[in-house]
Amino acid sequence: MSEIKLQDGKVPVIIEKKNKCFYIKRIVTYAILIVWCILTILPLYFMVITSFTDPSTSASLQFSLIPTEFTLNSYKYFFTFNKNVLRWLFNSLLVSGIITLSNLLFASMAGYAFSKLRFPGKNTIFWTLMCVIMIPGQVTLIPLYILIKNIFNMADSYFALIIPSLVSIYNIFLMKQYMTSIPTTLIDAARIDACSEFGIYRKVILPLAKPGLAVMGIFTFVAHWNDFFWPLLVTESSTMRTIQVGLGSFRFVDSTMYGPMMAGSVIASIPMFILFFSLQKYFLQGITIGAIKG
Repeated sequence: MSEIKLQDGKVPVIIEKKNKCFYIKRIVTYAILIVWCILTILPLYFMVITSFTDPSTSASLQFSLIPTEFTLNSYKYFFTFNKNVLRWLFNSLLVSGIITLSNLLFASMAGYAFSKLRFPGKNTIFWTLMCVIMIPGQVTLIPLYILIKNIFNMADSYFALIIPSLVSIYNIFLMKQYMTSIPTTLIDAARIDACSEFGIYRKVILPLAKPGLAVMGIFTFVAHWNDFFWPLLVTESSTMRTIQVGLGSFRFVDSTMYGPMMAGSVIASIPMFILFFSLQKYFLQGITIGAIKG
């Protein structure tokens, strides 16, 4: 039951038991979020701590969440283990950068065409793409590998790493849905001013689509920077490896050099952090589009 108290004969203050339940639920919610945050950060913390251990210590599986030593030997070992380490980083940066730029260009152009232009077969082409996106990537992996290696003879080259991912159907769908929210009246006004379709795309659509482009760019870059299986299939020489494939070189038959491997992982994470924080403003706008209306 509720207790009713009067304060100086003014408005009664009702203290209900459900208020206690409210605060208890709030405390439990915060506790769960804190635990979840700790569990999420723990792998990153372990990666950084392990990267500052000695290579021989980490190879003997002597791990500790509380660092007992601080040394840069694992970073030195990472850069001196293989002469192509910097080449691996360059390959990943080049491949991921080109794929991201090509997706930003082609997916945004296709999204503008599907959302704002009228042409014969538009709906048929779009829904055909939607059907294709439902096919798992593992199903098309072997045919794609045969095309790259046996028919086009592009294995162990930048073309093999880049061409299959020049544009993603998912990114086309993402940009189409985003550009649908752009007012058509702006496009009509630009056409009245005798602006060409490419001019409308460049001067009207792209500036308004920056949040969506930022989200797509971050997701695309991170996905291909972390891609492991496809570069492993199509690269044969050490000079054409990406950083994710190169990190597998620290695994041997009888041991694994966890310290240098984690040092390489820390270095490989830096470009993703730089990209995210540089585009954080547009990224937050992009993922909250439609969340607030008024």
